[in-house]
Amino acid sequence: MADDGRTDAQAVICLCAAEVLTMVGVFAFPALLPTFIAEWGLSNTQAGWISGAIFAGYTLAVPLLTAWTDRIDAKNVYLLGALCAAVSTLGFALTAQGFYSALLWRFLGGIGLAGTYMPGLKALVDRIAAERQPRWISFYTASFSLGTSGSFLATGVLADLFGWRAAFFSAAGAAAASAMLIALVLPAVKPPEQKQKTNPFDFAAVFRNRAAMGYVLGYAAHVWELFGARSWMVAFLGFALLRHPGASGPTPTTVATIATLIAMAASVFGADMAVRFGRRRWCALAMLASAALAFTIGFSAALPYLAAVGLMLLYNGLIQLDSAALTTGAVLVADPERRGATMAVHSLLGFGAGFCGPIAFGAILDAFGGAGSGFAWGLAFASLGAVAALGPLALRMGVSRR
Repeated sequence: MADDGRTDAQAVICLCAAEVLTMVGVFAFPALLPTFIAEWGLSNTQAGWISGAIFAGYTLAVPLLTAWTDRIDAKNVYLLGALCAAVSTLGFALTAQGFYSALLWRFLGGIGLAGTYMPGLKALVDRIAAERQPRWISFYTASFSLGTSGSFLATGVLADLFGWRAAFFSAAGAAAASAMLIALVLPAVKPPEQKQKTNPFDFAAVFRNRAAMGYVLGYAAHVWELFGARSWMVAFLGFALLRHPGASGPTPTTVATIATLIAMAASVFGADMAVRFGRRRWCALAMLASAALAFTIGFSAALPYLAAVGLMLLYNGLIQLDSAALTTGAVLVADPERRGATMAVHSLLGFGAGFCGPIAFGAILDAFGGAGSGFAWGLAFASLGAVAALGPLALRMGVSRR
């Protein structure tokens, strides 16, 4: 493990940049959701399935890929994941033409994300001195939001100029560039020596760690809300804009881009506040704040468009106040010899919830009047708040005071 600050910074910058590049394709479909619904004749439930499919692939693959990093260098897993992400977006660009083909490629993209996001965090932890890990982890997890912002921005711009297939070609190129960056810049290391041989897939031991599971289950509630909101944000803002013909203001994809940049800053800020005020206390307050706004924001389409935009930006900031703090908490209280397995469970439950959130959102829309009903949008966002409000209960099961 590196103990030189400059070497630490080089590894972190490399991993954060690679993460941003692999993220370009992750939210490309939600960024163009209204386009695909119209072009392919999708129901809201089908659109939710395609949005969530990437997280289904992630959920199934992450236990294996992340747990492996307890035995092999996470760099090698990351390279595999980045190449998988490139293939998935290239395949989408070349062959996607409806529900089933899009579902397949998005699922494969989830396997790529499983090979990059948490293995990238493990690669960072294996290369950074322990006393510097909390701060660097917050930067890495915040880069997820920066990558999301880049995904919305690049997809929206390229689709407007050249069509949606060009946007997915670009995402494939970005993922391939990420693989090259990791291969050429990130130094190889050996995983930390284990004091005794442990089964890297002994997830039962992780579930027995109450301190870690408090953060893991809290993270699951957080991700349900986060991905549900991000998957439907552009479509909701499009609905709000249609209710106010002639209204001025940024386009929905521009709002989504700004929102995720705000979320990135909120994640880093929240990580610092968690250290200052107590991690579990801070996370619980952040969850309750975002849940409270979720119960009302879906009804904001009746307000002037700029008011709906302002509330959406605030909502995205509140959602992310606990993101880095939850992940850091799980890493810090994990058994060092099972850190990869702990991160695998963390991602398995978290992104499993991320798969369910967009689908449940779309199903609620369909059940209560469709995407043209303000009441349906209000209930769909309220469902996200109901799940987020369960997060503080999960945190109470933890015994750690960190």
